[in-house]
Amino acid sequence: MITSERQLRSDYLRKVIEETEAKNSHEKEFIQALKEVLSSLEPVIIKNEELFKSVSLLERLVEPERIVSFRVPWIDDKGQVQVNRGYRVQFNGAIGPYKGGLRFHPSVNQSIMKFLSFEQIFKNALTGLPIGGGKGGSDFDPKGKSDFEIMKFCQSFMNELQKYIGQDLDVPAGDIGVGGREIGYLFGQYRKIKNTYEAGVLTGKGLEYGGSLARREATGYGLMYFMREMLNANNIELNGKTAIISGSGNVAIYACEKAQALGVKVVAMCDSSGCIYDENGINLNAIKEIKEVKRARIKEYLNYVPTAKYTENNGTTPAIYNIKADIILPCATQNDINLETAKIIVANGAIAVGEGANMPCTNEAVEYFIENKLLVAPGKAANAGGVATSALEMSQNSTRCSWTFEEVDQKLEKIMINIFKQCSESAKEYDFDNNYVVGANIAAFKKISGAMIAQGII
Repeated sequence: MITSERQLRSDYLRKVIEETEAKNSHEKEFIQALKEVLSSLEPVIIKNEELFKSVSLLERLVEPERIVSFRVPWIDDKGQVQVNRGYRVQFNGAIGPYKGGLRFHPSVNQSIMKFLSFEQIFKNALTGLPIGGGKGGSDFDPKGKSDFEIMKFCQSFMNELQKYIGQDLDVPAGDIGVGGREIGYLFGQYRKIKNTYEAGVLTGKGLEYGGSLARREATGYGLMYFMREMLNANNIELNGKTAIISGSGNVAIYACEKAQALGVKVVAMCDSSGCIYDENGINLNAIKEIKEVKRARIKEYLNYVPTAKYTENNGTTPAIYNIKADIILPCATQNDINLETAKIIVANGAIAVGEGANMPCTNEAVEYFIENKLLVAPGKAANAGGVATSALEMSQNSTRCSWTFEEVDQKLEKIMINIFKQCSESAKEYDFDNNYVVGANIAAFKKISGAMIAQGII
């Protein structure tokens, strides 16, 4: 069970959480992420409390090194000037250049950017690769926009962002609302402004100009590699299990692809409107055409598989979580599963939850899962495959070489196996048994804190 801040024995830890919450009380997502991480670190904090206090380690850890906020003016197809807000949060660069995606979505605000970049510090540390934590984006909504409007927005966004990024400084990638199309427009504008071909400044690029094979698949594939290792460690066979996957974007699609390859029957997927249920197993080719080609709503699945069922989302619980399955893979967005939904999932007999999205479960939901003996693969570990492969793309750019799909996939699988090993060993070291949520936080923190202490008070 994750220890809540009200039960903490460490006065130092409690003080840092309380002061940070008071200072950032309006940033609910950031505070949620901070409490989940810091409260689980108490055994490590107590063991090294005087050292950490002497260098104000936690106070520095919870404060971003830099936050950049800027306006993004652009002209739409009607000739009207639109203005959005852009962000880049460079949270911690102790172990390498800031690394983390760009999100274009109406919900984007400073709290969400800070929560994502804070999580990114720990996620990146777990990969074993030299990358720090950052995140950025805008409240721009690409849905319904023409290619020309998206290009004009991306160019304006990069006009400001380019001042703060570089292949040895900060390397953004894609996230929700930012795919290959957007990365292409962003990179083109960066190249024009800088007048140099700095391929390593962005990842998730097209294969024609420095991208990596298997990058698109990496987050979803990595999630399933982690799930396989977690189940195997608990003497559970992945092959033959059923699964539901919330979402139908990049992570969800390729989690589905790898799950099916590993013998899992995926029976449901969804988007923000509702979910489709196919008792015979999802036809992934249909999903790919609907979402990657047509950019349409998932309800169109019925045109491909008339025997499937579609249910609209109503109320606080997304319809997909009412469907019974062995494995639950939330791959959409943050706080998709709350305590009420968690109770439904447990009652339906699920055995494991794998977080494909960033913080898709509330802290209360995670606690409920663990209390009820479900295995939980935490997002900062289970979905680290995407950023790990981004770092592999950076390596290829630096050496001006290109690896095959199989080479990248093999490296990704090894990274995910090692991430699970770190989570498992750290959980056991501090007597948390199969609590991989706590294990992930402790394993990452030990690396980050060591680097911060070694580099002095900066």
